[in-house]
Amino acid sequence: MAANAVNSTPLSLPLSIPTGKLNSSPTICLLTKPSIPTLSIHSTFSLSNNNFRFYSNFSLRPSSSLASVGNAGFVEEPSTNVKFPTSLTLPGCSTSLSLLGTGYREKVFAIIGVKVYAAGLYINSSVSNELNAWRGRSAAAIQEDSSLFDIIFQSRSEKSLQIVLVRDVDGKTFWDALDDAISPRIKAPTPDDESALSTFRSIFEGRSLKKGTFIFLTWLEPPKMLVSISIDGSPTGIDATIESNNVTSSLFDVFFGDSPVSPTLKASVATGLAAVLK
Repeated sequence: MAANAVNSTPLSLPLSIPTGKLNSSPTICLLTKPSIPTLSIHSTFSLSNNNFRFYSNFSLRPSSSLASVGNAGFVEEPSTNVKFPTSLTLPGCSTSLSLLGTGYREKVFAIIGVKVYAAGLYINSSVSNELNAWRGRSAAAIQEDSSLFDIIFQSRSEKSLQIVLVRDVDGKTFWDALDDAISPRIKAPTPDDESALSTFRSIFEGRSLKKGTFIFLTWLEPPKMLVSISIDGSPTGIDATIESNNVTSSLFDVFFGDSPVSPTLKASVATGLAAVLK
């Protein structure tokens, strides 16, 4: 963002906001308003019940339409030390996607939190062109306006969630956690929905997901999502195609709906969007 900075005074991020580690040596020029961090936002939430928490750090790589933090090659999620590239080229996508935030999920056994995976959300930066109506709005106003998140989902600009396991997980256990979040959001499943859920389930059941496994959930357009699993980084192929608007929208709603399982994740994304759309 150095070339696009609008003020000359670099931002000093508040100490209370942890940031990811940038593991290269770019020259970084940040926004100057202390209330709008462009590097990271820390957040927590419960994915399917109160036993799960998620922490996210907001960052964007350079693009013509979105704010950025420079040309860092990757961002390290600080709690798991998982490194996320600042951009990804994924099967089925028309262009590379930019890293929007990273975090991790943990399951609490009694009072002990066990980290399960790190996650990074990637977007096609062109989506900002569809959000001009929200330019200049505060993060609080953006967070309360569900129509903005509806537009992001309905956009044909690709979005992808990258998951990196930080411990061995049984495939059925992984699917059950997803299903527990998705299924209650589909009030009257159609045959297409049931078929999509069955396809989704079949990818994970009977599969051992080892530490270091990469899982990519990529929304190409509202009713179509690609699922890819890799053991060595970016996938080279597609393991399944999920074609059901109810299923794909429900998964998106898990994170960004009116009653998100992650209120603070949605808040951090709203803060990031406010910085992008200022």
